[in-house]
Amino acid sequence: EQKTKIRILIADDHQMFIDGLKALLQPEATIEVAAQALRGDDAYDILCGQHVDLLITDISMPGMTGIELTKKVKEKFPEIKVLVVSMYNDREIVSEILMAEADGYILKNTNKHELLNAIYKLADNGTHYSNEILSIMLEKLKKEKKEKEIQRLSEREIEIVRLIMQEYSSEQIAENLFISKSTVDTHRKNILEKTQAKTIVGLCKFAFRYNLVG
Repeated sequence: EQKTKIRILIADDHQMFIDGLKALLQPEATIEVAAQALRGDDAYDILCGQHVDLLITDISMPGMTGIELTKKVKEKFPEIKVLVVSMYNDREIVSEILMAEADGYILKNTNKHELLNAIYKLADNGTHYSNEILSIMLEKLKKEKKEKEIQRLSEREIEIVRLIMQEYSSEQIAENLFISKSTVDTHRKNILEKTQAKTIVGLCKFAFRYNLVG
């Protein structure tokens, strides 16, 4: 249960979309739409001036794109979660958003349930990319040649990366692979070192790059 409200900033160049999103979120007792912006640069200025837990942003906006905004937010305010909500499902754009380290990406045609699920996952330090977005990434990555970097990981470590991508906890991974939780924790530490990933988002980027998802 959330002890405090999740303060959200909505950045989108369509006021109607902002109003619709606010109407969807208004009944949620643990969510507060703290601010809104029609331009990317205005959104960034707001984030510099007040406390926000989560940024919901579109990609195409005047002043600063959602990709540029995400990069700047993650550089200066890494604690702020970023959920991209857009109509774009182009492979290259999806890849750019992932590289910008957005914590989640869903399409504008999604339903309220997935939107709320994404918000609460991000607020709980998780990530959420919709199935359609994940499929786009997998399709792109299947066409790319695997690089030698993947050889850094052992077969067991690759198994664990795949389970992490499926949102398994350390306890669940241990049970699934019939090993101890401490062994899993050791593997996780080694995986982060070998992939040079500092966070789970960084590990996600590595897993997508080398087709270790699914």
